[in-house]
Amino acid sequence: MTATAQIAEMTDKSLLIVEDDKAFLERLARAMETRGFDVTTCDNVSEGLTHIGKAPPAFAVVDLRLGDGNGLDVVSALKLQRPDARAIVLTGYGNIATAVTAVKMGAVDYLSKPADADDVVAALMASGTEKSQLPSNPMSADRVRWEHIQRIYEMCSRNVSETARRLNMHRRTLQRILAKRAPR
Repeated sequence: MTATAQIAEMTDKSLLIVEDDKAFLERLARAMETRGFDVTTCDNVSEGLTHIGKAPPAFAVVDLRLGDGNGLDVVSALKLQRPDARAIVLTGYGNIATAVTAVKMGAVDYLSKPADADDVVAALMASGTEKSQLPSNPMSADRVRWEHIQRIYEMCSRNVSETARRLNMHRRTLQRILAKRAPR
């Protein structure tokens, strides 16, 4: 059964999108409405939490980093209010540690931005029994290394000296790595 057919059969098509990038939020909302969802949008954590308190949706698409907090708070609140809800986390700062945390807090998937609406629908509608497909472009070894450094850097509250100590790396070398863009 296709994702579109699954949406058509659902009785509760409510979808909450929490995203602080206005242009992306509007584009994704329109795309999800054309795919049959009843979309509500919010651009910060507090609005998302308020909406969940009033009427918890069946689905949610939440940005990880928002202006007033962490999108994982929205996912956690949704799972408390409605355990059967399906949420996915979107982020432009993808790393393995936050993906694991998002799944532990109840998200069914974790996608990097810019995510295509079809990918979002596929992630929302995927069942746990389906075997996920292998990525067509897996991360390179350089990208995995960069992700690990970013994770440690975040765990050290963005303190370069402490991160360099924990990674057993010279501070200036770490600064050069942090100043560069992420490898592909």
